Amino acid sequence: MVELEDMRLFVCAVAGGSLSAAGRELGFSPAVASKRMTRLETALGVRLLQRSSRRLTLTGEGATYHERCVAILADVSEAELAVSAGQAEARGLLHVSAPVDLGRQWIGPAAADFAAAHPQLRVRVSLSDSVVDLLEAGVDVAVRIGALADSRLVSRRLARSRRVLCAAPAYLARRGWPRAPADLDGHACIVLQRPGMRPLSWTFRTAKGLHTVRPSGRLVADSGDLVRDWAVAGHGLAFKSIWDVAADIDAGRLVPLLTDLPAPSSAVNVLYPSRRFLPARARLFVDFLQQRFAAREAAVLAAASPRAEPPPPRGRDRDRDRDRKRSA
Repeated sequence: MVELEDMRLFVCAVAGGSLSAAGRELGFSPAVASKRMTRLETALGVRLLQRSSRRLTLTGEGATYHERCVAILADVSEAELAVSAGQAEARGLLHVSAPVDLGRQWIGPAAADFAAAHPQLRVRVSLSDSVVDLLEAGVDVAVRIGALADSRLVSRRLARSRRVLCAAPAYLARRGWPRAPADLDGHACIVLQRPGMRPLSWTFRTAKGLHTVRPSGRLVADSGDLVRDWAVAGHGLAFKSIWDVAADIDAGRLVPLLTDLPAPSSAVNVLYPSRRFLPARARLFVDFLQQRFAAREAAVLAAASPRAEPPPPRGRDRDRDRDRKRSA
């Protein structure tokens, strides 16, 4: 098998007219250069150079081989340049996976901005609330909220997160504010239940420790964005990631509840298959996401800060409020 380094030695020797000089240029001693040239000619079964103490002369076979070597080495150089350039520039197809709500509000816009900054890049964004197998689906980068379950993947945290109980002002005006987890039994709870899984439980941090509620309700969805839409429309209480509902809270479409009993902290994580040989498009997009989430993290988390609640009703007002809840 002919080695590329032997081809390079041959082409360099013809260009410079000296095998010893070609060897030194490529880091070989004159003796090693001579042995390599002999090995090349032996592998091919022909003499390529007529060598004398003063100069090198191409044989007929050598001239033909030299022409082909120049073309081959040029192709190799071009291929190496394309690969090395790809390590510094985002190009090709970047496949990104994200949950629906987070993807629509955060990942989709970020991917579009990233693509606009890299003209050689194409971006495909797949949105699903189901857990996608990155290796099977050919996904470069996935963004998820919560713990990493697949040990084959590398995880980097983008931002802190937590779930927040929330409802529309119209719902609260109609049904009243829950003031403790025990009050949730009297409210319309919007339940998230993904295919093949139990309904998502609601966990709050109380003075006595974590308190978990298994919500039940007449509205059940396997899509987080539908849960959010139903809550905004005033159909009940939702337990959502703050990254999904921060904009609705800031706009007054939703109100955070039980903020003195926050849910346990979580994180928005970015996942990818391997640290080794990570394409530039994936590596640069991960860095881009980290910068974008870091810039928005404080404002998003602030949306879950405690809000002033109306005082509990008293006397006749309390009885009227109870009767209104029963009739709602």
